[in-house]
Amino acid sequence: MKMALTGADAAAYAMKQINPDVLPMYPITPQTQIVMKFSEYVANGEVNTELITAESEHSAMSSAIGSSAAGARTMTATSSNGLALMHEIVYIASSMRLPIVMNVVNRALSGPINIHCDHSDSMAERDSGWIQIYNENPQEVYDHNLMAIKLSEDSNILLPTMVLQDGFITSHAMESLNVEADSKVKSFIGKKKYEGYLLDSKNPKTFGAIDLTDYYMEHKYQQHLAIKEVEGKLKTIYKEFEEKFGRKYNVIEEYNTKDSEIVFVAMSSSCGTIRHRINEMKKDGYNVGLIKVRLFRPFPIDEIVKALKDKKKIIVLDRANSPGAIGGPLYEDIVSATKDYKLNIYNIIYGLGGRNFAPKDVDEILLKVVKNQPFVDFHGVRR
Repeated sequence: MKMALTGADAAAYAMKQINPDVLPMYPITPQTQIVMKFSEYVANGEVNTELITAESEHSAMSSAIGSSAAGARTMTATSSNGLALMHEIVYIASSMRLPIVMNVVNRALSGPINIHCDHSDSMAERDSGWIQIYNENPQEVYDHNLMAIKLSEDSNILLPTMVLQDGFITSHAMESLNVEADSKVKSFIGKKKYEGYLLDSKNPKTFGAIDLTDYYMEHKYQQHLAIKEVEGKLKTIYKEFEEKFGRKYNVIEEYNTKDSEIVFVAMSSSCGTIRHRINEMKKDGYNVGLIKVRLFRPFPIDEIVKALKDKKKIIVLDRANSPGAIGGPLYEDIVSATKDYKLNIYNIIYGLGGRNFAPKDVDEILLKVVKNQPFVDFHGVRR
């Protein structure tokens, strides 16, 4: 069935079909539209979710931990400073191996105060132990909400997942997308397994205990092993999804990379702009490709290396800066992954605080790199 939905509405609609047991929420721009729409579903009796209106994002994630630890299928959503306020509890959720799914609508972190898109909020959580999946458009947001539930709740994973989309650019832009029947969705995601949790009296467990020098490192190592299983499991889920719904995904997506010597590497909504320009660039004699990184945590190293190892020039676009580091977060991971190959990798910091990224910017960046610009540079900033 075709529906016209914004990215935020696509997330809310997927959540309605998932019908989680509990959804703690606190509104923050530009994520507010997700929980507002979902609260309508609750009010209209279309879901039987326990909706918790928390007094802060910190409390919302704390409530999510409590419900998930009790065995409830739990989802939530946030943005920007809300995610930053959750920071302490975000780490606890992954450390306790709780399969919470959270929609994150990317927005710049203050200050100065800014309500528009960049990736500084989620990049600040990239080492928290959460799975991170970046989405280009409402269709991907809808689909990955359904797949994130299967991924997080897999008995070999049991880690929380962030389903990410760009604030306003995706969350408030309406597109036509395929929405599946409720029955097919329920068949795909399956029922929550209520076992081994806080309220399972037959298999008692301790949650949130103090963990000092005797076992802390072993528990962190278990998290490390679990997240290394994510890429393989997600690829399996992608195959199941394609068989059931006909839409194909992978942890990275390549476009026109087979014969191209220069490739862009980017994430989320900017990939659509780059893809559009690639088609036009061919007319001007530039054979350029694009690699869209969809799964950022865990980082798909082998896929990245295979796609980049023979490229002449690589342009990595970061919609977040790491002040004092050698470059942006995506750039640093690309450089690390390909360290055994002598590649020319350029880093462009762009679009901070929602600064526009138009087709002409793709052209300007390409020409700068062709002319051997600095390896790390800001694009679109007044100097």
